[in-house]
Amino acid sequence: MIEVKNLTKRFGKITAVDNISFTVNDGEIVGFLGPNGAGKSTTMNMMTGFISSTEGTVVIDGCNILEEPEKAKRRIGYLPEMPPVYGDMTVTEYLEFVCDLKKVKKSERKDMISDIISSVGLEGVKNRIIKNLSKGYRQRVGLAQALAGNPGTLILDEPTVGLDPRQVLEMREVIKGLGEKHTVILSSHILQEVSAVCDRVIIINKGKIAAPDNTSALSEKIVGNRVMLEIKAGRKNTDEIFEAFDMLVAVNSVEVKPKEGYFEVTAEGGDGEDIREILYNVCRENNFVILGMKSVDMSLEDVFISVVNGSMEEELITAARQEQEAAESEALKETEAEIEEIEDNAENDENDKNDKNDKEKEDTTGELKEEEENDGDL
Repeated sequence: MIEVKNLTKRFGKITAVDNISFTVNDGEIVGFLGPNGAGKSTTMNMMTGFISSTEGTVVIDGCNILEEPEKAKRRIGYLPEMPPVYGDMTVTEYLEFVCDLKKVKKSERKDMISDIISSVGLEGVKNRIIKNLSKGYRQRVGLAQALAGNPGTLILDEPTVGLDPRQVLEMREVIKGLGEKHTVILSSHILQEVSAVCDRVIIINKGKIAAPDNTSALSEKIVGNRVMLEIKAGRKNTDEIFEAFDMLVAVNSVEVKPKEGYFEVTAEGGDGEDIREILYNVCRENNFVILGMKSVDMSLEDVFISVVNGSMEEELITAARQEQEAAESEALKETEAEIEEIEDNAENDENDKNDKNDKEKEDTTGELKEEEENDGDL
């Protein structure tokens, strides 16, 4: 599990990463997206401990990356954009070298290397010199070194960059398989790849988290409900058709395009409301013949462009902040409950102790009184 809280990085007067927080749960594959200069690489470098943060914390499986760097880094496997391989070594020699650096026990290395080679598909080239391998296989070797030491978390920066279409598909399947045993953060500019592989995405823009959610939820937040109509509207012009739909309170926006005497109408609703019945009634009242009606899903590319262009950035940031505040409030309540329980237990212990002392005093007093009575009798 990865917990990033209030992470900030400043370079002089420039704030590259501005107070971002997010959590990646065990077993998740999360896409980390953002335009060039958004702070994506800086964030990943802080998460791996390559650079320190100005403020905030990164906790990997309970270990703070700055306070316990050695323990935290043992739990991370990192594949940078340019794989850190030694070309003059064979694949097996290189993995043995990496295992040595990561202090893997010698008794475990052989089986570990064999499992890694199998999981990333390097069986056929394991005894070949790395510099003689294709770009795709060198990329796999880079991924293999990230797996050495069996880290729980993998951070992959552009893992398919420079690969041909077949190699890209193969690498995607490898990453999906790794997601069954590891927590994966995947940075990529290929949005189709992120959509195909990742459970959810985190979009960073201008150093801030702009959208942390799965793609379908992001689509709902941005457009609500999008429907495309194809209609035949007699001699009505575009302005008249636009006005007929645009008067609807339940529809946020309408786009009308003439098409060979017919019209295409794309309408967007809000709050997840199904607006098809509303659109049907408008067509019936205005004598529009419906030739076709279908829901239109928003692609990750559409979501990304909308967020980066700022069309919904403030709303998404506000929603993310509210979710974060709600989570922090819930955590605070749990902490307060724990403190109250500890105080109650301490008070009960103190009461028990006082009761015990009182009982001992009573017993002592009784014994002394009995002794005095015995002395009097004598």
